[in-house]
Order: sequence, then C-alpha cells, then structure tokens
Amino acid sequence: MKKPSKTKVLPVLRRFWQYLARRRMVIAAAFVVMIASNLLALVVPLLSGAAIDAIGTKAGSVNFPAVFYNCTLMLVCYGASAVLSYLLSLILIRLSQTIAGCLRQDIFENLMQLPVSYFDTHPVGDIISCICYDVDTIGTSLSTDLIQISSSVVTVLGSLVMLLILSPALSVVVLVSVPVTTFVSRWQMKRMHPLFRRRSKKLGELGSLIEESISAGRAVSTYSCEDAMLRRFKNKNNEAMDAFYLADAKSVLLGPMVNFINNISLAFGSVMGAILCLSRRLTLGAVSSFILYSRKFSSPIREAANIVSEIQGAAAAAERVFRLIDAQPELPDRENALSLPAVEGHIGLEDISFSYTKEKEILRGITLDVPKGSIVAIVGPTGAGKTTIVNLLMRFYDVQSGKITVDGTDIRDMVRRDLRMSYAMVLQDSWLFSGTVYENIAYGNENATREQVIAAAKAAKIHKHILSLPQGYDTPLEDGGENFSKGQRQLLTIARAMLIDANMLILDEATSNVDSNTELEINEAMQCLMKDKTCFVIAHRLSTIENADLILVMDQGRLAEQGTHHELLQNGDIYYKLYCSQFKIYK
Repeated sequence: MKKPSKTKVLPVLRRFWQYLARRRMVIAAAFVVMIASNLLALVVPLLSGAAIDAIGTKAGSVNFPAVFYNCTLMLVCYGASAVLSYLLSLILIRLSQTIAGCLRQDIFENLMQLPVSYFDTHPVGDIISCICYDVDTIGTSLSTDLIQISSSVVTVLGSLVMLLILSPALSVVVLVSVPVTTFVSRWQMKRMHPLFRRRSKKLGELGSLIEESISAGRAVSTYSCEDAMLRRFKNKNNEAMDAFYLADAKSVLLGPMVNFINNISLAFGSVMGAILCLSRRLTLGAVSSFILYSRKFSSPIREAANIVSEIQGAAAAAERVFRLIDAQPELPDRENALSLPAVEGHIGLEDISFSYTKEKEILRGITLDVPKGSIVAIVGPTGAGKTTIVNLLMRFYDVQSGKITVDGTDIRDMVRRDLRMSYAMVLQDSWLFSGTVYENIAYGNENATREQVIAAAKAAKIHKHILSLPQGYDTPLEDGGENFSKGQRQLLTIARAMLIDANMLILDEATSNVDSNTELEINEAMQCLMKDKTCFVIAHRLSTIENADLILVMDQGRLAEQGTHHELLQNGDIYYKLYCSQFKIYK
C-alpha cells in the first residue's frame, strides 16, 4: 500500500485561524466566559478542603457554621459555573456554525470561478462530500473541541498553581506524568493523521460512487447492472469502513494510555499525601484538596488525548476544504480586455490546434471563416473533435496555437463573460435547475417578462404542455425536471435559448432527445431561432443540417471536408458515407 504523504498540521491550523480572527470580539467574549466558569470550578476543591478541616478529626469538634458556609459557597460556585458553561456552549456553537457557513460560501464562490477543466477531472461526489461532510466535521470539532481545549488549558494552569500552593514537594509527583504524556501524545498523533486523511479520501470516493449511481439510475436498471453496482458499492463501502476503523482504532488507544499514566501518578500522589498528613505537614483537608486538584490537573490532559482524534480528523477535513478553496480559478481576463456591448457574429479560426493532455492532440491546423449570419454544421464520428470546437469558441478552454476571432478580434483579448453572453446555447443534455418552469425558461434573461417567456415557450412548442400542468408556468420542476419527458426537457432549454438576445448560437445535438415527429414540429421554431444569427450546429442526424450554409466534416482532429450538403455528397468521401449509412438506417 502506498505510504500516505506527510501532512503539516500547523499550516492548516494557521490558515484556519484566519477565519477565527474575523470574529475576535465573539472569541474574546467566549474566553472571558470560559475563564470565569473554570475559575469558579477551581475554587470548589479549596472550599471542600476547608469544609473537611472544619469537621475536624475529633468527635465534638465540628464547626457547623463553617461547614455549612463552605458547602453553600460550593453549591453557588458549581451552579454559576454550570450556567456559564452553558452560555459558553451557545456562543461557540453559533461561532462554529458561522465559520462553517463562511467555509461553504468560500468554497462555492471559488467553484463558480473554476474552469470547466476542473470539473472534467474531479468527481462531483467528492466535491459534494467536501462541502458537506468535511465542513461539518470542522464545525463539530470547533464547537466541541475548542470548548474542551480552552477549558483544559485554564483548568490545568489553575490546578497547577493550586497544587504548588498546597504542597510544592507533592506537586513533583504529579508533574512527572506531564512529559511522559506529552511524548506519548505526540508519538501517537504522528501515526494518526495520515489515517484520517485516508478516511476523508475514502468517504469522498464513496460519495462519488453514490452520486454516480443515483444520477445513472435509469441506465443501471436498463442494463440490469444492479448486482455489479452493488458489488462496487460494497467494495467502496468496505474501504470507507476500514479507513474509519483504522483511524478510530488508533485514536482510541491514546486515551487509555494517557489515563494509565495519570492514574499511576494520582496513586503515588495519594500515598505521598497520606504520609504528609500522618507527619502533620499537611491537614486532611489540604490533602483532600490536593487530590481533587490532581484529578482536575490530570483529567483535562486525559480528555485532550481523547479529542486528539477529532482534531486530527478536522485537520484532514480542513486540508481538503482549503485545497478546494485554493483550487486555481479560471485565468483572469487580460489587462485592458475588450467589453462587447454588441457582437455581429463574424467568426474566424486561424490554424488552431488544441489538446487536453500532452499525450493526444485533439485538434490540429483548423482554419475557417464564418461570415455573420451563417449556419455552420459540424459532423463527424465520435471523438473527432466536434464538441471541442464548441469548448474553444466559448473559451472553456484556450487554444494552444493559432487564434479564434469574433468580428476580427482575438477572443483572448475579450472579457470572457461578455463573450459567453454573446452566445445562446442548447446542449445535448437538458440542464434544468430547481425552481419553477417559468424560472427555468427565464434563466438566461433575468429581465424577461412573463409575456416573453410565454412567447418563447409557444415558439418551442412546449406551451400547451406547460398549461396542462397543475400550476402552469409556476409548476416546480421535480429533481431536475423528472416530471417532464426527455424531449420536453429539451424543448424547455430551446425556449430558454430563444429568450436570450444573442447574435451567436450553438446547438450541440439539440434535437437528439426529440422524436422525429416532434423534431418536425419544432423545425419552424428552430429556423426562427437561428434567423440572422451565426449558428454552429453539431448533429448526428444529417437530415437536420441539409440546409446549412457550410458543413464541416471532422475526422481525427482535422478538418477533412467542408462545403454544402450537395457539394459534399458529390465528393463521395466521408460525408457521403455517413449520409448513406444513415439513409440505410432510416429509410
């Protein structure tokens, strides 16, 4: 098994402090409340010893007023400490949830700025696991462990002062356990952190598989792959369980080890205290107070050892969170990038080449001139580079050589947002969002009126179906539009594109999920949508692009043929073979 890489926890904690530092006043208030609560609790052993001394060791020597006085003060101190502890918990729970919310906000803001290439190489389930599980782990650790650690520090320091005041000689016996406990804790922590990193990683992989299984549920059922998916899930689940077990098994060992050391120290302290009491160098009450302070001194150290595992888990989760926050966003626009108030739509590709990886070149030497208002169809076998051209036109990726121009200007010199807003797009996958039908159609045009939305729906031949829904245009879309058929979901995205005022249009297999009859019905609407626009149409159904001004035939990353439908048929080459193949299938 590959050895986990060494992780530096301190840089992660320093980074996390940046979030805490923004709320200095809340943290200061929490520390004041925490110190007051612990100081009140630290007074109690002293009062207990005074009450014992007031009772005395001889019959009839009991000082009842002093006993009642000290016991009453003990109750008041414990009660006030409990109330302050509750208040401290409320403050830190609010603080932890606020910081967790800020982390999620920072993650999501960065996600919205990441390039498409990031999502091409990172599983969605792993990202979701980071936003949900890892951030919750940090929040839980902050709300519980911060209380415990802060209280432990005050309790240990306060108990140490009282131990030294009561008996410096006897304190040495108790303090011997501190370096031993420190050594054991550091040794165990070094072994634990890689295990917690692996735990977070395996949970992310499990989340990715769950997301994949649910999103592809129909395909799983169609191919009767339930058993295979169950086996994959069982393997990933077992790996996650093993990772959790190994991390937790190693972490729980630390508590008993520290507890053993502290108990030995406490036992020796009790014996020495009894000897000092018999020699009358300490009173019985002082010995009792010393033992109570010894327990208060050792208990936080023991508890701190128990929460080391949680801190390690939170540190591993914080690593993943900060890695996502620090993911390189899309490159900023060039200095003095041009804004595009209006685009005519004259597009040029000048000897462009592109590859996603160094191993394989996807496009090479593509040169093309597309006049304003032209309809350009791109066809070719799977993997020929058709969708890659769309990715480059939209600047989801930048070309490695050559350039793409719009109205004579290199698109790398344009404001990326303006460029993308100059396109309307209908993709093969109908991307719908949570919300009403109306909100989905108006998604790309926030200023659209209801009349415009209805007009777009009518043009896309989906208006009648929308009216048949219980709430019409105000009907919520269930689970990404599952209450619509695939063809109807595609029609909604076509209506959305019709509502966008753009002079350039991209149709990537836009009618692939629409049956032949529906395809004929929306032909007129599509023609209306494409009117006076520069259009790029990726299609496998060649019958839909016969009227295109220019057809590009891609083959293995190169532009193999170009021309009109009739010209390419006369050439008798790749396009002719594709067309004949489909004719045989559909005749």
